[in-house]
Amino acid sequence: MNDDSSEGVVVPTSVVRLFLQLLVEMSQGHALTLIPTHAELTTQQAADLLNVSRPYVVKLLDEGKIPSRLVGKYRRVRFDDLMVFKQKDDQARSEVLEQLGQEAQELGLGN
Repeated sequence: MNDDSSEGVVVPTSVVRLFLQLLVEMSQGHALTLIPTHAELTTQQAADLLNVSRPYVVKLLDEGKIPSRLVGKYRRVRFDDLMVFKQKDDQARSEVLEQLGQEAQELGLGN
């Protein structure tokens, strides 16, 4: 039986790359989670994504470093707000490491 009713689908290159990256991660036994950017997370989920403790995340929320809102008595953090914080934090860490590397080189500690 010849079934010519199948249709081709055009997939953007960026989607193919993402799919391949997901397959590589899965083949290495890494767990994956897809989260919509508008999703709201619990403080524990936020802590897990940042790889820090929940009390540390609560402290960041208290200090206003990450926006949050209350749902009843529980705080919720938007995923995209969390990623903005993470990007800024990662950038600050990189700058500090770069500065420390330069100072070590100036002091001759790299040899």
